[in-house]
Amino acid sequence: MGASSSSVNELPENEYLKKLSGRERISENDPFWNQLLSFSFNTPTNSAELKLLEEAAISVCKSLVENNPRTGNLTALIKVFLSRTKELKISAECQNHLFIWQTHNALFIICCLLKVLICQMSEEELQVHFTYEEKTPGSYGSECEDLMEELLCCLIQLIVEIPLLDITYSISLEAVTTFVVFLSCQLFHKEILRESIIHKYLMRGRCLPYTSRLVKTLLYNFIRQERSPPPGTHVFQPESDGGGLLYGIASGVATGLWTVFTLGGVGSKRAPQQEESSPLANQSLLLLLVLANLTDAPDTPNPYRQAIMSFKNTQDSTALPSPNPHTFQINFNSLYTTLCEQQNSDQATLLLYILLHQNSNVRTYMLARTDMENLVLPILEILYHVEERNSHHVYMALIILLILTEDDGFNRSIHEVILKNITWYSERVLTEISLGSLLILVVIRTIQYNMTRTRDKYLHTNCLAALANMSAQFRSLHQYAAQRIISLFSLLSKKHNKVLEQATQSLRSSLASDDSPLPDYAQDLNVIEEVIRMMLEIINSCLTNSLHHNPNLVYALLYKRDLFEQFRTHPSFQDVMQNIDLVISFFSSRIEQAGAELSVERVLEIIKQGAVALPKDRLRKFPELKFKYVEEEQPEEFFIPYVWSLVYNSAVALYWSPQDIQLFTMDSG
Repeated sequence: MGASSSSVNELPENEYLKKLSGRERISENDPFWNQLLSFSFNTPTNSAELKLLEEAAISVCKSLVENNPRTGNLTALIKVFLSRTKELKISAECQNHLFIWQTHNALFIICCLLKVLICQMSEEELQVHFTYEEKTPGSYGSECEDLMEELLCCLIQLIVEIPLLDITYSISLEAVTTFVVFLSCQLFHKEILRESIIHKYLMRGRCLPYTSRLVKTLLYNFIRQERSPPPGTHVFQPESDGGGLLYGIASGVATGLWTVFTLGGVGSKRAPQQEESSPLANQSLLLLLVLANLTDAPDTPNPYRQAIMSFKNTQDSTALPSPNPHTFQINFNSLYTTLCEQQNSDQATLLLYILLHQNSNVRTYMLARTDMENLVLPILEILYHVEERNSHHVYMALIILLILTEDDGFNRSIHEVILKNITWYSERVLTEISLGSLLILVVIRTIQYNMTRTRDKYLHTNCLAALANMSAQFRSLHQYAAQRIISLFSLLSKKHNKVLEQATQSLRSSLASDDSPLPDYAQDLNVIEEVIRMMLEIINSCLTNSLHHNPNLVYALLYKRDLFEQFRTHPSFQDVMQNIDLVISFFSSRIEQAGAELSVERVLEIIKQGAVALPKDRLRKFPELKFKYVEEEQPEEFFIPYVWSLVYNSAVALYWSPQDIQLFTMDSG
């Protein structure tokens, strides 16, 4: 490094890096720092090159770990960076490319070294590298300034105060990335960190007053989706006559070192066409999710989660003052639009879940939107392509639907939104269908996929809960949606009969042979009967509350009436079967009276007339089906590993060696 272009292979022998990591102490005022920070670098373009960079720097990092407690050179570098940041704002206003570029380079080196240190040592050992203090002869020991807290606070100030311009984009991104690295100590612990020095700094002291501004800035970075500036716009440009300090650096530096850790794709699961167009937006969202999922301190709730739970709409002039000191206002329309556009990523879906679940202002606003299809359709597409998604993404999408279906207004309005030509739904051509019917189709498809593949009871339960919440508000169901409801019941019925037969055969075999163990079919039977009862309750709820609105469902019931015969006298289903049996008998009788060889149109007409004629009091009333999403106890045991797996797999990635990761196994991440 220094005032010339460097390559990965040259790093171990680079004189500036060797001096930085060596045994000689370097003063903060030494001209060395200007030389060190004036470098360019060939950009790694993939995870293999990122890995090469880390491997090439092993000797430098090893030397630094060994010598830094005595030399304090990392401390000196951090102080050089801190002193420069005081002039960053004015440098941005004055378009001082060189100053901003060198400050960025200082932060990049700090970030790289910090990542190695955090990976290799405990927080207490890390503090040793931040608490160097030179002892002059005859001086008495004084309390060391807390440089770690000062650096953290400086990163926050840089993120919230430096205007986002082409020339400041890279340093803003590096500040967010370094912040993520600071918190990455969680990656190297199997257990959830509940007490951490870095967490303490963030929840108390000098960092705390910036809580709401930091959360707001990170949200706006996500909302704005600012693209990475084009090459040549964010670094110092050499003068045309070849003069100046950096005359030897080519303009190609514009794609330089900062992209090493911010545009790579370590472990990314994204398709090539889904490359990050805005690394700052993505990294800001990841940092926001990490902060939101920090565990509460023993005496202090997580202020970043509090800020996310309480922020309000800038357009809401009636908003009452909040008792939460960390609340702020943000443009909900812009936030809603971006969330709708970005649901292809796990992290955007997770943010949507957090906001709907924890921020009542956001939830109320979204449920009042008249264009809910813009939000619901991307969620349905996630569930539809369940085979291509990881299980966590599917769960988040499903829970979002469950939260939305808790609202009766939502359940009514989705049947009023008519969609045309849903191209991603391939089982059948859907030229025109309501959003409500499409939602039913996708949820039923998810249940069927789960029955044949993953067999996850949790997924089953949430799918059925969403359908149950909607059932009383079913309106004008598409004939295909009505068919699929009955088809799912048919599938469950066959599965029930199969398990029952297996249980009977097993019992006979065990009676014939005393030695053979008896398989536990009773549990399987209980589970399948619970699901069957739930489906019967969903059908019953629709018939009881909106029979006259759903002739297609009655038609599908009549067409497959034989399916329900075996459950009429079953003790687990007798009560809920009463209404279904009554509806089948009533409409069957009217159709028989109308004669044979009736067309589909004529049958539907008879059903519509019968729905008006059927006395409502003949249908037994059951309690309304309502299921509310309740977060499990100790949700951090799920969310913290999930968030860090997103950081690890992000296309805007830092490279971490898989064998170093302790928080999650690589196949589950």
